[in-house]
Amino acid sequence: MYVASSARYSQMQYNRLGNSGLKLPAISLGLWHNFGHQDSQENMISLLTYAFDAGITHFDLANNYGPEPGAAETNFGIFMKNVLGPYRDELIISTKAGYTMWDGPYGDFGSRKYLLASLDQSLKRMGLEYVDIFYSHRMDPETDLEETMGALASAVQRGKALYVGLSNYDGPTLERASDILHDLHTPFVINQNKYSIFERTIERNGLKAKATELKKGIIAFSPLAQGLLSDRYLNGIPADSRIVHDGRFLHESDVEKYHSAIVKLNDIANERGQSLAQMALSWILKDGEVASVLIGASKVSQIEDNLKALKNTNFDSEELQAIDAACAGLI
Repeated sequence: MYVASSARYSQMQYNRLGNSGLKLPAISLGLWHNFGHQDSQENMISLLTYAFDAGITHFDLANNYGPEPGAAETNFGIFMKNVLGPYRDELIISTKAGYTMWDGPYGDFGSRKYLLASLDQSLKRMGLEYVDIFYSHRMDPETDLEETMGALASAVQRGKALYVGLSNYDGPTLERASDILHDLHTPFVINQNKYSIFERTIERNGLKAKATELKKGIIAFSPLAQGLLSDRYLNGIPADSRIVHDGRFLHESDVEKYHSAIVKLNDIANERGQSLAQMALSWILKDGEVASVLIGASKVSQIEDNLKALKNTNFDSEELQAIDAACAGLI
């Protein structure tokens, strides 16, 4: 039987989500890519237990994580039952609905029908009575925002979620959604968005500024830009790269486009005494406006390396200017 480390809370930093009562670890673990049916259960258990022993209390899922869709939640449910169950009240478990999950007109986007049915399925797969955070995974251009937010409110009212969040929203829609959820007395606490040195959309579409103004938390996903912000592609494309066997998210042309910037950023990181990946994570946390960074991992050593980013999240003006200069024309 797994017994968690007694020192698990000694090193991690926990940040409050806006003005809510909920705190997240500065680094959280996402179960997007490496918790599918093709992955080793022994390795998944090692990743989860190492993370928890290091103070990572937040595990992030979605209905469609796998592959195949639903696989990550199914596997996580097994581990909750057999490994992490005794620690349920120490964990923050999140899931989402919004992307295509099943055939027909009711398995996608933001209808009340889809969101609540999907949450029921997610809870069944994970063997849980509730999730801590339930997200609307993306904006729906055809469904009234009141309906989508009303579904999130119902999830809380029915005891199936403690808090709600928005993922992949922009600033203006966030503000409207926040007003609706406030009127519905629903604890909306978090926004999950892509954010990295290479991907700064939330700075341009108002999301980051509006979330800070409204005192709503932000958690960043894809902080390493699918591995571009690491030493993995400093010297070309390795044989075991995801590009070789799965070109859905990263292409050879991306490596070519960003290679010069990667080399320059790696030099800046070395001057800071960090790896490029560590600096990329530190950069996101630098101003305190992002509460947590979601990492993905296929090896325990990757989690161990990423955690070292928390040792230095301070940047002087010259470093920030150098980082922006390295990315000139790319952001």
